[in-house]
Amino acid sequence: MDLKNKTVTVIGLGNSGMNAVSLLCGLGARVRGTDAKDSARLRDSIKGLEKRGAAFELGRHTEEFIKESDLVVLSPGVEDSSPALRWALKHKIPVVSELELGYRFCKGRIIAITGTNGKSTVTTLIGEILKKGGKDTVVCGNIGNSLCGEIPRIKKDTWVVIEVSSFQLERIEKFRPQIAAILNVTDDHLDRYKAFGDYFNEKMKIFANQDKGDFLILNHDAANLRPLKDKARSRVLWYSKSEKMNGAYVKSGAIVYAVPGKEEEACKAAEIPLKGVHNLENVLASALVASLAGVSGRSMSGTIRGFKGLPHRCEPVATIGGVDYIDDSKGTTVDSTYRALESFERPVILIAGGKDKKSDYRAIRDLVGEKVKRLILIGEAKEKIRSQLGGAVDVSEAGSMEDAVEAARKSARPGDIVLLSPMCSSFDMFRDYKHRGDAFREAVMAVRETAGRG
Repeated sequence: MDLKNKTVTVIGLGNSGMNAVSLLCGLGARVRGTDAKDSARLRDSIKGLEKRGAAFELGRHTEEFIKESDLVVLSPGVEDSSPALRWALKHKIPVVSELELGYRFCKGRIIAITGTNGKSTVTTLIGEILKKGGKDTVVCGNIGNSLCGEIPRIKKDTWVVIEVSSFQLERIEKFRPQIAAILNVTDDHLDRYKAFGDYFNEKMKIFANQDKGDFLILNHDAANLRPLKDKARSRVLWYSKSEKMNGAYVKSGAIVYAVPGKEEEACKAAEIPLKGVHNLENVLASALVASLAGVSGRSMSGTIRGFKGLPHRCEPVATIGGVDYIDDSKGTTVDSTYRALESFERPVILIAGGKDKKSDYRAIRDLVGEKVKRLILIGEAKEKIRSQLGGAVDVSEAGSMEDAVEAARKSARPGDIVLLSPMCSSFDMFRDYKHRGDAFREAVMAVRETAGRG
């Protein structure tokens, strides 16, 4: 793809969009960037790119700004309803995702991870295993810095581990990972997609361009992924926590992977520091992928045993008066909260709610009735969640994170767990899930300080 002297417009100027603009400037394109939002922070961030020749339109989209483009690059947060995108399609301008743009200029070998839940943990763990196994490794994508932002430091022998969302896959063309993994696909983002099938089909694009020299890793315990074996041109390997597989499985209490030419043990299941069945699955997937990238079981064992997980993903915050406070702000789906709750054997006070994604909270009703002693709701979705879970558990509402944590403190007894696991996105009250998790931590620290004075 030769973009020198071509007019390329980037729609959406978050991390992905800004990195795309920077990459395009380096490629000699005539670059434009447009965003419906305008802020002092955004204006400050574009100053360096303006000096490199990029032009920007902030606080609005106009057809004039779009229509003379040779190519449009779409940030993952931009939906089909965006006027800027509609104008690009009206003028028959080719449109690609930021992921596709980065792929076209990526020299390295790509490992792509997708799924509704667990993909950040698996992406991070694979990256750690590869780095400590002596591989030149870049970790990027939906997990943080976008692929376009990492292109300058990717070499031919670099393993590029990318967390990939359905949004990023929507407008790929040639994107082809050497190793692709699909962990699970459950209800999510139904505020963006008309039906679950539309969301599922976007996820499947991760292996659409693979061929027989590539690998597709699938979770055999996720029944809706099993039929994909017949749709893939790549070599399919499985992982399972309950059955022996052509891939990775649990054997005599150990994580074992069997790939072409070898079978090795990665570690004992009991040595995994991350609790819960879902984290056993995450380690199985990570070990299998890392083995295909050439890391030995002996090498990866220590990394797995030392892996403490991610911030805001079932992260312990404090123990106060015998009560554990746990931040699972990254639990933005019903299924992720289900997986968190099934990990605990002690009574849980659950703080949930936020911006609804057209989720069905009834799917968690029985488990909430079994595990949760009190449900405290915040955010826009609280009435919907109350209507679907009320009766299964005592429910109350709070107007802020501070009020929710204080209500949880009053209800908690020694041995209980106070868990923030929202089942919703954060954008009604917070900038993102990290901001929400930080607000929870601050509220918990305030409780600890008050307890210390008492």
